[in-house]
Amino acid sequence: MSQSAPTLIEIDGLKVHFPVLKGLIFERQVGTVKAVDGIDLTIARGETLGLVGESGCGKSTVGRAILRLAPITAGAVRFRGRDLATLPEEEMRRERRRVQLIFQDPYASLNPRMSIGACLAEPIRLHELRQGDAAVKERVAELLTLVGLSPNHAGRFPHEFSGGQRQRIGIARALACEPDLVVCDEPVSALDVSIQAQVVNLLQDLQERIGLTYLFIAHGLNVIRHLSSRVAVMYLGRIVELGEKDAVYDNPRHPYTRALLSAVPLPDPKAERARRRIILQGDVPSPLNPPDGCRFASRCPIAEARCRTETPPLVPMPGAAHPVACWRAGEVDALLPTSVAAA
Repeated sequence: MSQSAPTLIEIDGLKVHFPVLKGLIFERQVGTVKAVDGIDLTIARGETLGLVGESGCGKSTVGRAILRLAPITAGAVRFRGRDLATLPEEEMRRERRRVQLIFQDPYASLNPRMSIGACLAEPIRLHELRQGDAAVKERVAELLTLVGLSPNHAGRFPHEFSGGQRQRIGIARALACEPDLVVCDEPVSALDVSIQAQVVNLLQDLQERIGLTYLFIAHGLNVIRHLSSRVAVMYLGRIVELGEKDAVYDNPRHPYTRALLSAVPLPDPKAERARRRIILQGDVPSPLNPPDGCRFASRCPIAEARCRTETPPLVPMPGAAHPVACWRAGEVDALLPTSVAAA
């Protein structure tokens, strides 16, 4: 990705809150789940931004909010200069063609009653990207070839394919709309490790050939290292660290990022046995009632009194070259082993 590449999407102060209702006949709101609670992100054309965090942190909700599949409570999502949060529904349908989603589950994301050819032809016809049956059929064959499948597979049904092949079909369906941005919502988490590498390599190859832009959502930092240009680490609805891939992997400044990296297994058994892991204590606080101050403070091994009362901003702190939301970012090398970060 060129350093001068224009910004394709800009997320500014995004909040996605869900009301918690109680009562069978007379419903009343008893609380609010703050799934995403004020995040700022930009993605340049042609880059891959990796969004990482454990289950329930809100990362998938960010991806769905971009497509307005989750309601936007506050903030702006500017795509090619237009705020998707305020677009009328009819205009949003047209704009959604340029932002597509690859789902996590390759088994549930395909209609079992439709052939693969019909699945791929549907968005082409819906958005009138090709005219005539022959042109649509030719485009379906192109898409199947593009993702490493045979055009002869067009007449088969989803149950006739393996998980890895189904995910390739899911990728082809996303590409059928000729998008600018593809939101990859944990697209390899349901696949075997060997198949994961194949799918990640395919996504990278497609990016280079077509010029795609990705928001790649994942549980662990190990999955996205090969693909991402920049990495954003998310915890309980907020971004806690954001930077270039090498900066985050080689010099993580947030204790949560170091804990995630310490969970990545090392290929050298001797080094794996020798290193010390960061084991987080306690459970993730509820997004229904998030704590004051730093939301990671209740599980952080180096938290101090200030962390529990004051919310750290996502800015380059003293001792950190890239933005990190941690009051003790400059002390993390002394307080947590650097060998863990290198892992």
